[in-house]
Amino acid sequence: MKKILKTLVKLGVFALVLGMITKAYATELTGAGATFPYPLYSKMFDVYHKERGIKINYSAIGSGGGIRQLTAKTVDFGGSDAFLTDQQLKEMGEILHIPICMGAVVLAYNLSGVDQLMLTPELIADIFLGKIKKWNDPKIQKLNPKAKLPDMNIVTVHRSDGSGTTYIFTDYLSKISEEWKNKVGTGTAVNWPCGLGGKGNPGVAGLVKQVPASIGYVELIYALANKIPFATLQNKSGLFIKPSLVSTSASADIKLPDDMRVMITNTEAKDGYPISGFTWILVYKEQNYNNRSYEKAKALVDLLWWMVHEGQKFTQELHYAPLSKEAIKKAESLIKSITYNGKKIMN
Repeated sequence: MKKILKTLVKLGVFALVLGMITKAYATELTGAGATFPYPLYSKMFDVYHKERGIKINYSAIGSGGGIRQLTAKTVDFGGSDAFLTDQQLKEMGEILHIPICMGAVVLAYNLSGVDQLMLTPELIADIFLGKIKKWNDPKIQKLNPKAKLPDMNIVTVHRSDGSGTTYIFTDYLSKISEEWKNKVGTGTAVNWPCGLGGKGNPGVAGLVKQVPASIGYVELIYALANKIPFATLQNKSGLFIKPSLVSTSASADIKLPDDMRVMITNTEAKDGYPISGFTWILVYKEQNYNNRSYEKAKALVDLLWWMVHEGQKFTQELHYAPLSKEAIKKAESLIKSITYNGKKIMN
């Protein structure tokens, strides 16, 4: 064996093979997590592969699954619509939250002949608490006098898997309803008072589309892709706001923290849509772990930089709100802080 190695070294083949292995290792990245941004990530990663030759494999398994895989260090990055708790950070080590875009969580519904539906925070909470049971309930009918609401039982649909979309929605419900906050609370997974469960945003959208008289929460693009109508919601300022790129962006018109661990549900912004949120790529600040190469860490940093700059041009066509200038500055600082052996990868 030693003689063979010596021969390879002499011929320079060993160095060439080693270089090829290192290059292949550095040109493939893996991630897992949120389904919320999956349509956008699919587009970004496909374009990036064509432009840079870096292949990115992303499994849309829900934010909870992404966090678990990042904790186990079986992926290069996790995708999440919920920021990590202080306890999670304590257990996992220093994790950075890189904001990629913003999205709206909409209440998609299946009511034949009802093209427009308005809901107040109180109605939303009572529907998902199971307190309002019929679509033609006087409270809903009063708010929607022109709608022909059926005498049918309301079927709520929620996520069955650990989900950042669930975190955004339950965070909103906890802010607008003390009863929800005390009985159910906020989380990536909660004990739902009623309803059906679907896996991922696609699962919830599929159930809503199939089940008459149903209502469920999904990211905007999933409602649009499945041609499911969605409600116009009353925000904290008392205005009824339709989810859109403009109203989603407006919801983030607040001061943002340096670590970007922030929820913008029930926003104070006058024209903001009330169930909006950031979605993040989660990465370890120190990239030298589990025998990772510097090349792979550098490839990850380059990808993140591209996503918050060039990649932003793909947000609006897929109905996501791009990062604001302030959010981009915060993201740049976070990406520049990523290290390998304690030294910053990007200056």
